[in-house]
Amino acid sequence: MAYPADSPPPLDFYKALEEFNQRRFFECHETLEDLWNAERSELRLFYQGILQVGVAYYKIITRPNYRGAISLFESGIDYLRPFEPDQFGLDVTGLIESARASRRELERLGPDRLDQFDTGLIPTLKAGAADEPDGL
Repeated sequence: MAYPADSPPPLDFYKALEEFNQRRFFECHETLEDLWNAERSELRLFYQGILQVGVAYYKIITRPNYRGAISLFESGIDYLRPFEPDQFGLDVTGLIESARASRRELERLGPDRLDQFDTGLIPTLKAGAADEPDGL
């Protein structure tokens, strides 16, 4: 069950999604880490889950690290599960499914063929229009 939110997400949530979609995973990590540090509720785990999935892609594309990517996909998925099916209009179930498919592809390729990873498996993250502020 998604975490009930009394208010819309902070604007930096949308910034993080944009950075993720632009494959600027390092910047996305920094933005989500700031949100994670500022959050005191269990919603911290939601931010941490997206952060870890993004860093897994970073470890495939920018800094090849097979074991790190595998581990980050698993922990990211674990952090995201309590927020299924969606949080702030983001399709959490879809993100989890994408992370699982990416992890399976990594396992199929093995540590010596990370350069052959199908980047088409990297999802595009969108929050629901009702939750997104005007202009984003």
